[in-house]
Amino acid sequence: MLRILVTTLLLCLVSPSFAANIETGDATLDAAFAQLLERDFAIKAQGVDALARSGHPQTAELLSGLLEGRLRYLKKQKRLVWMEQRDDGRFAIDVFSEQDYGKFSSRKFRKLAINNAMRGQIRAHLAELELASPDADVRLAAVNQLLDNPAPGHATLFERLLADEQDPAVQEALRAGLALARLSASDPDQRRAAIAAVADSLEPAVRNGLSRLADSDPDDGVRADAAAALAKIEDRVAFYGHVETLFFGLSAGSVLVLAAIGLAITFGVMGVINMAHGELIMLGAYTTYLMQQLMPDMIGLSIVLSIPAAFLVSGLVGIMIERGVIRFLYGRPLETLLATFGISLILQQVVRSVISPQNVPVSNPEFLSGLWQINSVLALTYNRLYIFIFCLLVFAGLFFVLKYTRLGLQVRAVSQNRAMARAMGVRSARVDALTFGLGSGIAGIAGVALSQLTNVGPNLGQAYIVDSFMVVVFGGVGNLWGTLIGGLGLGIANKIMEPWAGAVLAKILVLVFIILFIQKRPRGLFPQKGRAAEG
Repeated sequence: MLRILVTTLLLCLVSPSFAANIETGDATLDAAFAQLLERDFAIKAQGVDALARSGHPQTAELLSGLLEGRLRYLKKQKRLVWMEQRDDGRFAIDVFSEQDYGKFSSRKFRKLAINNAMRGQIRAHLAELELASPDADVRLAAVNQLLDNPAPGHATLFERLLADEQDPAVQEALRAGLALARLSASDPDQRRAAIAAVADSLEPAVRNGLSRLADSDPDDGVRADAAAALAKIEDRVAFYGHVETLFFGLSAGSVLVLAAIGLAITFGVMGVINMAHGELIMLGAYTTYLMQQLMPDMIGLSIVLSIPAAFLVSGLVGIMIERGVIRFLYGRPLETLLATFGISLILQQVVRSVISPQNVPVSNPEFLSGLWQINSVLALTYNRLYIFIFCLLVFAGLFFVLKYTRLGLQVRAVSQNRAMARAMGVRSARVDALTFGLGSGIAGIAGVALSQLTNVGPNLGQAYIVDSFMVVVFGGVGNLWGTLIGGLGLGIANKIMEPWAGAVLAKILVLVFIILFIQKRPRGLFPQKGRAAEG
């Protein structure tokens, strides 16, 4: 019995492996997978290289399946299959013919075992295959993947690709990859030349390579050059960090300006403390939601049409508030405050009863999704970039209306000297209604923008009413330029302080600053001019 057992074991050791029986229908693949089915990982690695060089149309798919563990050898059929996990078991799908062989137990599949070194090898081969893609984004991703684990042998590949590459972003990544591959050269002079070549690169992989040389290279000159290049790169990274903070501050400030610019008219020009201003913003956001419900398949167009629709909805509601309540309370600011606060609660309850007490979903169109990748350390999100531009357009439009139209002339006349304007024939009651409607309509437009940044719910406006008053008072009551500069300035200040003070403390510090500033300049950055303002 012992002799039989020993003989059987010897036969197992010397018998042909499964690789000899594999049937792919392609001699090159048969040879590659024969090596992949061996036990020696060095031979397996040769099989991976052979598979990558095979030129088979399914090479990338086979390498991906090998990396993910889905590619198996089905012993009974002697075929390569995709092992597909379903609710009722594991099924085998032929890799080449796509024939479904049915359900098998896990013992019927032979896994093509790989180790970590082979995983990196497969990823590198996949990246090389993707480098031939006509899509520049795919090529850039492939180069960046190779940068994670560069080898001296990649230098030749990067040189060849760089000669034909036309896309600037891919060219920059290839240059970084070429220099990074040369950082591993055995000659110290070549390593120092490579360091000089990447001294302006911002790629994370380049920084990691330089950091490795600065810490552990055996040559003193290489270590010094690597440390100097790394310090130069870190200075540039810090600069772009400041640029990113500035962008975040401008985007946050643009939101404040959009929320406050309508209030700058109703509060600054008319002297009305409108506590329902936030709810007018909320109505604009809900108008966006309803437009998307009417046009579910045209999200981008619905956002564009929501702008005039929100202006009309909030503007008409504002005119009704002015005609129905506020016109009886001019000159009585405390009663105006209480009345508009009550109106804000009514508007919130109407929305809860008619639409929903919960937040409602508002989708972002495709052109507001994603980000603009300027370089490897600086990216600007499209939604905040477009809202900043939108804020400037709204400001420019409102400035034009107030500066160059008949309504604007009358609004300025009434705000500077109401009695004299009435004596000159200006119908101040009509101007008040239109002015309040204009400010309310601008608040509705702000709601459209905010619907792309935050949750849309009945309490949306409450988050912005205090900030809106703060911006108007800081910039100068009734001054549009003051509102713009004050809102953007406060947004930038908030974002600068947030990293070291935290979001809540940063807002408190901004509020304290405004209180102290108002003590010195009670009329804000840009005080309104005119006899009424001076009185």
